[in-house]
Parts: sequence; structure tokens; C-alpha cells
Amino acid sequence: MNIIVVGLNHDTAGIEIREKVAFDGPKLEQATDALKNHPGVHEIIILSTCNRVEIYSNVGDISSGPEHIKQFMSVFHTMPREVLDKALYVHSGRNAIKHIFRVASSLDSMVVGEPQILGQLKDAFDFALKKKSSGVLLNKAMKKAISAAKRTRTETKIGENAVSISFAAVELAKKIFEDLSARTFMLMGAGEMAELAARHLINNGVKYVTVTNRTYERAEELAREFNGKVVEFDRFIEELAHTDIVICSTGAPNYILAREQMQKIMKQRKNKPVFIIDISVPRNIDPEINDMDNVYLYNVDDLQGIVATNIQERSREAEKAEKIVEDEVESFIKWQESLSAVPTIVALREKAEAIRKEELEKILGRLGSLGEKDIKALESLTNSIVNKLIHFPTAALKADTEDKETIIDIINRIYDLNTTSEGSGDKKHEEEK
Repeated sequence: MNIIVVGLNHDTAGIEIREKVAFDGPKLEQATDALKNHPGVHEIIILSTCNRVEIYSNVGDISSGPEHIKQFMSVFHTMPREVLDKALYVHSGRNAIKHIFRVASSLDSMVVGEPQILGQLKDAFDFALKKKSSGVLLNKAMKKAISAAKRTRTETKIGENAVSISFAAVELAKKIFEDLSARTFMLMGAGEMAELAARHLINNGVKYVTVTNRTYERAEELAREFNGKVVEFDRFIEELAHTDIVICSTGAPNYILAREQMQKIMKQRKNKPVFIIDISVPRNIDPEINDMDNVYLYNVDDLQGIVATNIQERSREAEKAEKIVEDEVESFIKWQESLSAVPTIVALREKAEAIRKEELEKILGRLGSLGEKDIKALESLTNSIVNKLIHFPTAALKADTEDKETIIDIINRIYDLNTTSEGSGDKKHEEEK
């Protein structure tokens, strides 16, 4: 198997290196065309994301193939080899397949279980199909990688349990309010983490957004971005009576919402539940508010504790996912090994068919004129005999056995087929199969 992976990711290269070697925009097409026409490279797929750049190849020589890819990257991106080599890793054969499957299943991601990488891999595969830069081996590898990723999603909980502060906030909101689309939300302040949590809430269905900030212009800017309304900072307490979810990150040196104020707000709300996340350090919301009925207050430490627990849970699920990947890798390897018998199977059938036609023509010549019905009967009879005769050697060639190469050699010798098992098989036959 001459499949190799040459690449770098968030673990081996900093952002300044990853930016320089990214195949974005027209670079992806240029690089694909160049590698597709490179002698010794039979198939190519390029995966380029913000966290990784990887080139998947089917090469003629597995020992020299990685060097060709490395040198290409160095020249294409005008980057010194000594700099590039420190960041690059190489996988070949079975290890290459396992790496691709792990990437698709988000087991090699910065955040294990994140769903974006599978979509990015599919996009890379679609682009390769469009450019006709991939073939039988890489096409099968990509399809099996996608299959492995889907299995890890359905057979494990690797994608569940939020592992970022902002996602944890959304997951908590979903537990308190099943349907977020009917809930009102207020963003107090403009901290980066708070804004990210706000975006996640909106992406999860929240429609009614209010923004308040000490700097009114900044509040207006965020309100436009979130398609919400602005409330002046000194009036936000009035608005809280109509707000179900609050994310606070104002940077104030003391509490801006006290227990006494919240008690009045809850009376106005007729004690309907309210969910408050105080991401501020120091805290901006009086922690005693959390003791009130139907008030759910979480601070940044609470969220980090949830995230830590969820990371441990994802790690346990990742172990299950690794076993699924191993199963899919083994399945691919068996398929790939079966290709070694394809030339012999094709040659055997072609030889048998040639003999059948030759002998049928002889007997038809001796029998003289026959009706169409009789000729079809003879065609059917000879086809049936040939199929039964080559069934057993064909079954032996297809069988998953340790002595496959010996069987291929014996059948080649017996039937004088003059084929070898070194190639990857007849491409047309394999695609039809």
C-alpha cells in the first residue's frame, strides 16, 4: 500500500507556520494541479484548515514519495526546508490510513469530538473528485474515513458534553429552557468569551436579543451584529424583568446586580426561571442571588468545572471511538489486499471467455445452419460451464487468507495468465465492482 500522509497540525506547528503553508483560495487548485501531474504521484487530496495542512497521496515509491511532497511544499510556499521539516510529520501504509480515519473522527483535533473537521474533510474530497486528482485507493480511503467518523458519532458520545466555556453556557441554557427560540437574552458588557457565548446562543435558536454596555456605541455595534436592540447601561435592571437568559462580562470592579434588586425583578417576572452566567473576573453579579428560587447563577469557575468533567467524559468516549477506527482500518486493509488478486481474476475470466468463444465458433461451423433459439441455447450452455469451472479458483483468489500471494502465483502458472500481483488492480473493473 503506497498511501502516505505528509502534514502538520496545531501540535507540531504554530499559527505563523500554519498560515504560511495553508492551501487557501487559488493555491489549492494550483497545488492540486501541480501534484496531480508530478511523476511518481498517482493520486492526491489536500486538506487545509486553520489547525492542519495535510497532503494525502498514493505514490509510486513509498520510500521516496514523502521527500517529493516535502520538497514540493517547500518550493510552493517558498519556505526553507529546515523550517518546514521541523513541523512536518509523515505516515505511510497502514499508519497513514489510521491517521486519516482518526482525523475524520475528530480524534486528532485540538478539541476531541468537534464536528467541523468531518465537513472540512468532505470538502477536500469533493474538490479532489472535481479535479480528478484522486483515484481508486484514495476514493475508497475517504469513503471509509467518513464511514468511521459517522460510526463514532452514532455509536459513542464523543460529540456530546460541551468542552468550551461558551458551549457549556449554551448546554446549561438548554437544560433549563428546552426551547431557546422563545427565550429573551441579554448581553451585558462585551468580553470576548461573553460575545462567543452569545453567538452560540443565537446559533442555537435565541431570537430576542438585548445588548447593554457602558460604551453605547459598542452596544449599538453588537446589537446590529446580533440583530437585537440596545438598552442604556443605567437602565438594564428594568429590562431584566423581561429577560430569561443573561450573560454578564462588564469588567466592573464590584457587583452591578445585588440580591435585593434581583428579588424585585423576580416579583415582576412572577418567579419565572432566569438563567445568569457571570463570566466577569472579578464577579459582577452578587453570588447570593443563586440561593433564590428559580434563579440559576453560574460563574466562570462553575463553567470550567463542567468543562473539565466533560473533557474526561469525552476521553472515555474517545477510547471507544479508537476501537471503531481500528475496525474500519482493518476493513480497508482487507479490501486493499484483495486488489492484488484483481488482475488474475480478470485475466482468468478473459482467457476462459476467449476459449469458450473459440470452441463455440468451431462447433457452430460443424453443425451448419442452426436456428436462433438453438444458438442461444449453446451460448447459455457454454457460459454456464465456464462460470462453474472458474468459480472455485475465483473464490480462492477472493478469499481472505494469509497465503493469497501463493494462490495467485499458482493460478497464474496453471492457467498461463502472465499477470503479477504487484499492481493495484484493474481500475475500471474495480470501479464497476
